Amino acid sequence: MRTIRIVNRTTAAVIAVLMAMAIVLHAADDGTNDVAESKADAYGQIELLSEVFLHVKKQYVEEKTYEQITTGALNGMLRSLDPYSAFLGREEYSNMRDDTEGHYGGIGVHIGIKKGILTVIAPIEDTPGYRAGLQSGDRILAVDGEKTEGLTIREAVKKLRGPKGEKVTILIGQVSDGTEREVDIVRDVIELPSVKGTRIVSDGVGYVRITQFARPTADLLQKALDSLQQEDMQALVLDLRSNPGGLLFSAIEVAEKFLKKKQVIVTTKGRKGVYPEKESRAGGEKHYTGFPMAVLVNGGSASASEIVAGALQDHKRAVLVGSTTFGKGSVQSVIKLRADNETAIRLTTAHYYTPSDRLIHGTGIDPDIPVLLEPGEWRRVQMARSRTESPELYSDEEKSEYADVVDKQLERAVDLLRAVKIFRSNGK
Repeated sequence: MRTIRIVNRTTAAVIAVLMAMAIVLHAADDGTNDVAESKADAYGQIELLSEVFLHVKKQYVEEKTYEQITTGALNGMLRSLDPYSAFLGREEYSNMRDDTEGHYGGIGVHIGIKKGILTVIAPIEDTPGYRAGLQSGDRILAVDGEKTEGLTIREAVKKLRGPKGEKVTILIGQVSDGTEREVDIVRDVIELPSVKGTRIVSDGVGYVRITQFARPTADLLQKALDSLQQEDMQALVLDLRSNPGGLLFSAIEVAEKFLKKKQVIVTTKGRKGVYPEKESRAGGEKHYTGFPMAVLVNGGSASASEIVAGALQDHKRAVLVGSTTFGKGSVQSVIKLRADNETAIRLTTAHYYTPSDRLIHGTGIDPDIPVLLEPGEWRRVQMARSRTESPELYSDEEKSEYADVVDKQLERAVDLLRAVKIFRSNGK
């Protein structure tokens, strides 16, 4: 192994880091010249890293622990890759596990990076962020006076989350009119029901809304479909608007209910030779392929929502109505670190592709039938919808305030499905 020059004698901690790196390099060695050259270059970079490490430890104006320096190096390394890769310390790793269980403390918004800016993907209904009027597409410019420029997703999430009852001040930039406004929001415990609004909306046309893709989503959807079929459902509107995504396996379990067995749902493609291309196909026992479907989407539909929408569109199983989706189609693998067994890294390892090989990331899914809602219109639709789905939470006066609201996207989908029903009945 090449001798590494380190300023003022290396410490045991740095030696341990270097030895670990050397082990990794040795494990990757297959004896080829390319690998040998790569190893030589890697050793040079390790030398540079170790030298900077010691300069920080010995000379920085404030004394830092080895853990603080290492964590900073890991954060910087992963942040330079893309907005979604991150080092998950003990607290962040714990928060991530809470996400999948469906509860956490915060303001109730899903966020992403769009054109380099921290952006609201979708607010979660009946949460502090939703009640404060945050909308899909709003830009989060600052949190408690600190600018968000350059923050990773995990860093931003950490700033927005916190114990119930604590206040957070957010500076919002609204894309629709270019204005900025400061909003004070009091954090609360966020519960995430994933299937809502199940009902017959018109002449045998059923409706069900998925708010996110969590562990119980497919089972809850199955109960909703069973209920609708008991009411003689003959067509279905699946509402994925402002659904920011969630778990991949949950999206697959939902999509496969409406496709034929073995049809492709999504393909993941990563770096050649490192991340094998993988097709996910429809399995399961129940497949609802006989009734017509429409899927509602908008700019807040992201990730797992786009997988479901893209699969149903490509297989011509459903017509998409609404506006272009968010375009978040990258695969993040959570890799638990063996060094302490309490931390992990979140690493982008692949991208999602629809069955027709369309890249989702950065592009989104375009609807078959565009029906646009202005931000103010969409807000009123959301408010009216919450009063329909949870009437017990509102007074008669609050209900009447939104009684005349028209959901143009839902109406267009229902009209389309009614026309298909008529066409089918006339063809018999």
